[in-house]
Amino acid sequence: MKRILIIGATGQIGSELTMALRKQYGGENVVAGHIVGCAPKGELLESGPFEVCDVTDSQMIANIVKKYHIDTIYNLAALLSVVAESKPKLAWKIGIDGLWNVLEVALEHGCAVFTPSSIGSFGPSTPHVMTPQDTIQRPRTMYGVTKVTTELLSDYYFLKYGVDTRSVRFPGVISNVTPPGGGTTDYAVDIYYSAVRGEKFTCPIKQGTLMDMIYMPDALKASIDIMEADPSRLVHRNAFNIASMSFAPETIFENIKKYKPDFEMDYAVEALKQSIADSWPDCLDDTCAREEWDWKPEYDLDRMTQDMLEKLPIRLGLNK
Repeated sequence: MKRILIIGATGQIGSELTMALRKQYGGENVVAGHIVGCAPKGELLESGPFEVCDVTDSQMIANIVKKYHIDTIYNLAALLSVVAESKPKLAWKIGIDGLWNVLEVALEHGCAVFTPSSIGSFGPSTPHVMTPQDTIQRPRTMYGVTKVTTELLSDYYFLKYGVDTRSVRFPGVISNVTPPGGGTTDYAVDIYYSAVRGEKFTCPIKQGTLMDMIYMPDALKASIDIMEADPSRLVHRNAFNIASMSFAPETIFENIKKYKPDFEMDYAVEALKQSIADSWPDCLDDTCAREEWDWKPEYDLDRMTQDMLEKLPIRLGLNK
């Protein structure tokens, strides 16, 4: 049975991944690591152990690994794309100095490590349509720079020291549980909040801007499946393209209108978000993930929309 530490367990992905891992491996075997001021609440608090775990403090990480006999670390500590642009030094400190700490602890204690990358690791010179697994990665954002460095540093520790590092490149992640937190693709979450509240949505991304997206259940599945994969099949490790759906703002708007005919949307393009979006791929080629560890998403746009419109009102207390 795995013994898992999740660093960033109260974040956008971490809060849901912690619960998914506890369901699979048992609550007592998954430690929720959080920073001061972001303690877990509710089911996340009650379903298993938790510890203050600052990714910038290597001794703190090591102490938790020893205390709970951890063999797998999910390192989710990072600033999202828009926030990272306003705080580049902090983005590097958390994303790269923090990763270095995790990898050093993993090397000393024999842990496997998952540190996600992103479509943000690509840049304007990357092929935008069916972006290959192995291609040009020259991002122009600090978020992207840290993600490329994450991939290279993780591969380095595998090739030089044998640390079992693995990861995926997340598209934009859409969730009905965790509210958006400063990402370029967050409009694709915000739009559902507006729809279920009966509000007009103002889109910060211009019409025709294609970006890859993934629904949270598939993102969680990918995060778990890659760490369960047979290592003898893995040609790549850090990080696999994974794809689920690609759409522009008007596409998701029209899909929602199938179920919410009165829903309205206009545009007020935000320059920073648009410039970041324009530098990212339209759609990813995830053939390697499918061939090397049997990746296959379960949700397309329409199935996701139906699920979001069903579950989000319940979570927001709008069905009372």
